[in-house]
Amino acid sequence: MTIGLGGIKDQGLEPFASAFAEAGCVVLAHDHRTFGASSGTPRHDVNPWQQIADWRRAISYLESRPEVDERRIGLWGTSFAGGHALVLGATDRRLRAVVAQVPMISGLQIGHRRALPEHQTAVERRYDEDERAQLRGSAPATVTIVSKDPDVPALYRDPDVVDFYLRPYDSDVQWENKLTLRSSRNSRMYEPGVYIDKVSPTPLLMIVGTHDTMTPTDIALAAYERALEPKRLELIPGGHFAPYLEEFDSARAAAVEWFGKYVS
Repeated sequence: MTIGLGGIKDQGLEPFASAFAEAGCVVLAHDHRTFGASSGTPRHDVNPWQQIADWRRAISYLESRPEVDERRIGLWGTSFAGGHALVLGATDRRLRAVVAQVPMISGLQIGHRRALPEHQTAVERRYDEDERAQLRGSAPATVTIVSKDPDVPALYRDPDVVDFYLRPYDSDVQWENKLTLRSSRNSRMYEPGVYIDKVSPTPLLMIVGTHDTMTPTDIALAAYERALEPKRLELIPGGHFAPYLEEFDSARAAAVEWFGKYVS
């Protein structure tokens, strides 16, 4: 299991991991390359296909562990990594069950919704300037992930997003509120939803918030309709962060039941 865009595993995974462990599962939660406890440079850099390759290697690592039954491995991803869960579910048949919580479906659609049409040109110009600077030898530009300050350029300003990312948490690793700018472009080019009808015959559980604006509800529901059986939709009240917070019990119970049915 792993976390979404720009986060580290200590920002919300532990309660889910504990629930799966209490249900009898071995759990491996990891930080993406260049984030948190994981190595890699430049720091805070998101390449979805590299993250998927790393996660595939984590599956191979689990297969090698004596306490793991390699015939019964499941995968749980949330938000941006919920999109990875769809890609891996469709392309790695070692998996016996997949849970995609509030998953990223279409980077292009989300990117267009987050910026007004008249601002899209300016966004693209910043990406292009960063590309040219890297060609000249500069380090990738960075951008703040969340901020309530209107004078600080940031990817997210919605109060629920800012509050979740900045809430206190227990960790030996300091989370840093920044991403490389090219991570945003990589996210816009990422379309994991195209894999959803290829996850079958691996069982797929999708957990979707009724009022999600980060990985929009309507896009997620349209993708779910394209998925093939066996599949299940757990629709929970609230926005993107409801599964971690006020609707945690519902999201936890659905995932535990899914793994219990197909992995135990």
